[in-house]
Amino acid sequence: MKKLLLLFALVTMSYGLYAQELGVRFGDGYNNVAVDGVFTLGQFSRVHADVNFGNGVGIEALWDFLYRPVADVDGLDWYVGVGPSMWIDDPFFLGAAGEIGMEYHFDFPLAIGVDWRPIFWIIEDTDFRADSFGLNIRYVFGNVDR
Repeated sequence: MKKLLLLFALVTMSYGLYAQELGVRFGDGYNNVAVDGVFTLGQFSRVHADVNFGNGVGIEALWDFLYRPVADVDGLDWYVGVGPSMWIDDPFFLGAAGEIGMEYHFDFPLAIGVDWRPIFWIIEDTDFRADSFGLNIRYVFGNVDR
């Protein structure tokens, strides 16, 4: 598991990432608490990755597309994304997660957001879950290109 996370971090950093964010995501459903990270790929896209802790361990890496600003409010963005989702427990689950959310970047290095993540599980059982909502609080390293 540690090797997989290290490999993911090295690969994403090799793409010239410049505005990383790190924090927590409080949610319901499978992901009670998650270590939440954002790796910016450009002005309008990023990788939004989580390591979830609850009744097991989950990993998600979603490719988000940013849309800004919302209602001409500087710092308020909305985003949609999709990516793989894995839940390590008994039973094991593998599938695809979607994401739609809104976040606000303050003038100091803090971002707060809310999101909704429907998940379509493919392995071990086929199932669709639409009950995952979350609150994200992240520290912003560097400047976000706005």
